Amino acid sequence: MDFVRLASYGSGTKSSGEVRFLKDIESSPEGKHILVLDEIIDSGRTWDFLKKRIGAANPKTLKICALLSKPSRREVAVSIDYLGQEVEDKFLIGYGLDYNEDYRNLKEIFYLD
Repeated sequence: MDFVRLASYGSGTKSSGEVRFLKDIESSPEGKHILVLDEIIDSGRTWDFLKKRIGAANPKTLKICALLSKPSRREVAVSIDYLGQEVEDKFLIGYGLDYNEDYRNLKEIFYLD
């Protein structure tokens, strides 16, 4: 198991369109079956960026599992292998989703007005 941290939102409620690495993976994915877990697929840019980055290391397989998906916000085509639920185009917080590093610890998912 390894962790990667990417950001494209910063302190706003709209993606900047630029994906930034905050923490890269530490172990090589080469020849391994890789399953990426993500809380939400929004524009698709972050997953596209990570897929290219990990894919360049020649994993045996590369799949994604997302809790939530906002297909109405897609800017990049994304194929999600395992999906919890599609959601409306609202800014969501709670259950790991944050706004400017706040609200991540809420026990349910809410939308921010």
